[in-house]
Amino acid sequence: MMHDRGKSDSAVVAVKPTNNAGQPAAEPVEPRAQTKRNAGEQSTHRTLGRARVTQALARVRKAAQQRRKEKFTALYHHLSIDLLREAFLALKRDAAPGTDGLTWQTYAADLEHNLTDLHARVHRGAYRASPSRRTYIPKADGRQRPLAVGA
Repeated sequence: MMHDRGKSDSAVVAVKPTNNAGQPAAEPVEPRAQTKRNAGEQSTHRTLGRARVTQALARVRKAAQQRRKEKFTALYHHLSIDLLREAFLALKRDAAPGTDGLTWQTYAADLEHNLTDLHARVHRGAYRASPSRRTYIPKADGRQRPLAVGA
């Protein structure tokens, strides 16, 4: 129908009252509906930093939190070389090497080549994560606590 209320129609009907004759003639501004979100807040930081999150990833995270049983099947397009670089730089530089013996400094020596290669392998389906080395630590009550060391 032509004159039905639509989804984007304002809840406030604009009315323009007449000017006040006794005061200087001034027309008031028409009222506006309030914004649905905090318009002043941005979902990303304005500077390049480790704390920023792209809007697309923030939406994926929100969808995953709201619909926990839903399976996501097409997320590879979010995985970029810049995102891999950001994740790498967020790692601890003095952490112990994994089961493959690779340290942060060794990987960083040829970072751009390593990230390009990793990105290509992930997108063509050739990347397989190394299995974690599992060991068990005995507890005081006789049970064992599993401990996994990743690559």
